[in-house]
Amino acid sequence: MDNNQKILDALETVRPFLNADGGDVELVSLESNKLTIKLVGACSTCSMSEMTLKAGIEEAVKNAVPEIEEVIAI
Repeated sequence: MDNNQKILDALETVRPFLNADGGDVELVSLESNKLTIKLVGACSTCSMSEMTLKAGIEEAVKNAVPEIEEVIAI
């Protein structure tokens, strides 16, 4: 399984939690071990989105693909 699929699978593990609050996540790009995502729906304006990004999404992605050094949201 390639890293892109592993990343997509990791995002699928957190997606139900985001969807439950009216949000979602989209993969934008992967460059030099830096993953860029976009939080959409309610997640794009939520005051807790930074915590969701770091404690939820980034942790899931790094567990699946340890080479990822950073996950940023645009």
